[in-house]
Amino acid sequence: MKIRKLGKIGPEVSSLGLGCMGLSYGYGPATDKKEAIKLIRAAFDLGVTFFDSAEAYGPFVNEELLGEAIAPFRDQVVVATKFGFVEGLVSKGMDSRPETIRAMAEAALKRLNTDVIDLLYQHRVDPEVPIEEVAGTVKVLIEQGKVKHFGLSEAGAGTIRRAHAVQPVTALQSEYSLWWREPEKEILPTLKELGIGFVPFSPLGKGFLTGAIDQNTKFDSSDFRNIVPRFSEENRKANQKLVDLLGRIAARKQATPAQIALAWLLAQKPWIVPIPGTTKLHRLKENTAAAEIELSSAELNEINTALSAIDVQGARYPEHLQKRVGR
Repeated sequence: MKIRKLGKIGPEVSSLGLGCMGLSYGYGPATDKKEAIKLIRAAFDLGVTFFDSAEAYGPFVNEELLGEAIAPFRDQVVVATKFGFVEGLVSKGMDSRPETIRAMAEAALKRLNTDVIDLLYQHRVDPEVPIEEVAGTVKVLIEQGKVKHFGLSEAGAGTIRRAHAVQPVTALQSEYSLWWREPEKEILPTLKELGIGFVPFSPLGKGFLTGAIDQNTKFDSSDFRNIVPRFSEENRKANQKLVDLLGRIAARKQATPAQIALAWLLAQKPWIVPIPGTTKLHRLKENTAAAEIELSSAELNEINTALSAIDVQGARYPEHLQKRVGR
């Protein structure tokens, strides 16, 4: 696995990380704990050194799972987690008050079974708490040696600048993929200017870009995608054009659509580190192999030209969740 530096001041990590959310939360029933630990350890064996969690994934159980899984090689990996929701519950709304951040950090250290959190993100921007207070609180945690790096998730350019002025932001985590390219307009130029790394979540379009989902796919009743407009049956049918495009290019490269989607992301900037998630070992192997695929400038141009003719259908979030991003 190739190594990348996460922005100017960030750690060196594997060029692809592992998003651990789906092992506990969001995409149906949680994975059996033993199997989840086996998958996380398999990722490390495949060269992954960057693991992403959050208190909200469960809540809390994902951090505990990750802490147990990485215990044998804790000093060889970079662990990221996030704060920002009331009692760790997304449904209860946001809470980034300084006292909450401090309490969450202490609890996360115990759950992750570690002495330090390598990268601590604000999960969503809290409109009730000035970002300067948030950054200042994390700054103190860094000074105390409890946290190494500060990150933001789904923040707008203005918020990133304000936070960065108080405590340098190491990384921004936001959705970015072939079917969600909004960050290219304002976010990527801001990150480049400030020397901040970028960690795209859902780099495979919540599974759609793998080609394993079509208009007939039925999701578990607890699967988040049931309320995502982009995953309505009608929109899945319309968006199949994008998967077909990836399939054609993948066939020429003797790769899979997922691998082309990840290789495309890696080709955008050297400080981008996608964190695809999976619960399946064969998908993990497929994803990590994408780090070895290089797309030529001609192939990248071909993809971009073809993409410009495809109008992806459906919003990426239902309206009540869309209000929480880009602040």
